[in-house]
Amino acid sequence: MIYKFTGAGNNFVVLDGRQGGMEEFRSADRIRSLCREYGTDGLMILGLAEGNGTTAADFSMEFYNPDGSGGMMCGNGGRCIVAFADYLGLVPASADGTWHFLAPDGMHSAVILDKTPGRWTVRLRMIDVTSVESISGGYFLNTGTRHFVKFVPSVDTIDIEAVAKPIRWAPEFAPEGVNVNFVEVSPDGLRVRTFEKGVEGETLACGTGLTASAIAAFVRGIPSPAGLTPEGAGYRLQCRRGDWLQVEFSASGQSFTSVHLTGPAEII
Repeated sequence: MIYKFTGAGNNFVVLDGRQGGMEEFRSADRIRSLCREYGTDGLMILGLAEGNGTTAADFSMEFYNPDGSGGMMCGNGGRCIVAFADYLGLVPASADGTWHFLAPDGMHSAVILDKTPGRWTVRLRMIDVTSVESISGGYFLNTGTRHFVKFVPSVDTIDIEAVAKPIRWAPEFAPEGVNVNFVEVSPDGLRVRTFEKGVEGETLACGTGLTASAIAAFVRGIPSPAGLTPEGAGYRLQCRRGDWLQVEFSASGQSFTSVHLTGPAEII
């Protein structure tokens, strides 16, 4: 059975692969076809996982872009697949209700903070970030997917297709390429637009991009709103659909740990 979830406007085809039989859905042609049919930014498969190290995984997450490419993390997808696991009736093994799952970039944990019929609020731990490079008038970092972040006076006036495509294919980011984020600092928080490789266009939201934008804001010296987080740093970020999400982390030099992304996940 095919399900469709959205994370703040980032839409996904989601499949339950615990019983196997997913080979056809890993085909680039099949992925492209399903993403076109359902109008989504990617496809995810929830599967079984043996765990990694000393932490047992409740499930595994496979993520594919609509062009069939994979091997990267998706922050909005991560929240959606946790909501999907709960929707399927799975129960986390940990006594405190924390989910653990194995994604392409390693182990992640998540907590469902709130849920109503068809909608979940999920706090997802992202990978640690160990390097932020100032380059080409912006910031390059990997939050599970490679991102370039550029601060602009207004995200609404950006011709994102014209400006982002040359950056996405720029030689300095070859051969993998890079997702491109434009960030506006507003009184309410950070407003973000993202051009995603693999989608090859703008998406309504990008969780790894929001995470990258928040860390870049910290490196740039943009103050974290007072009282947003009791420890470390945190930012409110708005994606194109209008949802506000939150990114929190602890910072020490070029090292960013305890990175969390909180926001909605919905079945549609």
